Amino acid sequence: MNKLTDFFQKTDVVLWLLTFSAVIYSLLLISSMQRSGDYNYLRPQLAAVVVGMAAAVLISFADYRFLIRRWYFALLIGIALIILVFIFGMRVDGTDDMAWIALPGGVSFQPSEFIKICFIITFSKHLCYLTEKKLLEHPLGAATLVLHALIPIVMIHMQGDDGTMLIFAMIFLIMSYVAGVQLRYFIVLGALVLVGIPIIWNFVMNEEHRNRFRALFDLDGNAMTTYGWQQYQGKVSIAGGELTGSGLYHGSRVEHAIVPEQENDFILTVAGEETGFLGCLLVIALLFGIMIKMIINAANATETDGKLLCAGVFASFASQSIINIGMELGFFPVIGITLPLFSAGGTSVTATLIGVGIVQSVRGHTLDDMETAKIRRGSQSRTRL
Repeated sequence: MNKLTDFFQKTDVVLWLLTFSAVIYSLLLISSMQRSGDYNYLRPQLAAVVVGMAAAVLISFADYRFLIRRWYFALLIGIALIILVFIFGMRVDGTDDMAWIALPGGVSFQPSEFIKICFIITFSKHLCYLTEKKLLEHPLGAATLVLHALIPIVMIHMQGDDGTMLIFAMIFLIMSYVAGVQLRYFIVLGALVLVGIPIIWNFVMNEEHRNRFRALFDLDGNAMTTYGWQQYQGKVSIAGGELTGSGLYHGSRVEHAIVPEQENDFILTVAGEETGFLGCLLVIALLFGIMIKMIINAANATETDGKLLCAGVFASFASQSIINIGMELGFFPVIGITLPLFSAGGTSVTATLIGVGIVQSVRGHTLDDMETAKIRRGSQSRTRL
């Protein structure tokens, strides 16, 4: 009981409650859309939640500084996962990338979700090293950061998973900013991206990618029957729910799977039709609350490595949330980004919960450090007396 009490005193209880609430809401939405097909999405999702929550609790007990000191394990795991995808990679229904690996029992997982965690750990170590050596402001130091980020970004692009590639880029930018990389380097990088847009459009993006962008600006409505069909039907489902929705297990469009991939990338359309505008607000409020708690824990961290780990987890969580919601509402093109903690997908929810566990570890050991410092100050004060 003493250990349990100590755990709740040092952990971020509000973050746990927000995370658990989001998971429960997700399971209800997935359970509701089950009736639209024969495949059981709920069972693997529930198993992934159990595994992810157990991993998150275990990691929250562990000292996050161990992850930084053993950064090379994360590096080796990340490299191994990338290589395995190139050897055993497969395409699953509803996707256009070779970014999945099949496991026995008809189960598959997406290694890039775990590679994100590995990247956050190794990039935190890299930023801390440059800070300690006074190289963060040097052009060569900034160049090594770009090179570090380009390795997984290019590898993920070669697998065809450009949506995840964008998340890696956002993690790189936000962690670099939090670490104190000077603004001039961001300006130079932004200028290079702007200059390279024609090259990206013509040589990096394929015709399907370009059509998804064109669909956002199709004023004649022709894209509604092709590349804009999914987004159009998604917006119809969200709007059809009005204020309170038709109720869980009662949405006719959900039942007939009118919106493709409604269990995954377009899970918000299920919430929109069956729980209405208020239900969508609840989804956004839970996600926003989790993001705010991640920012607070990052700001309160006493050591740079802990601050950067929290920033990396926040960057992944926030960029996925913003892009997915924008994608479902038609502000961004469809690029296959899941909604954290809500979309069906065992790999995604497990990796997200592991990220929450890392933030909790930083929070708990930050409080330990503060208590230790307080005891030392008291001891020194008594010694002087």
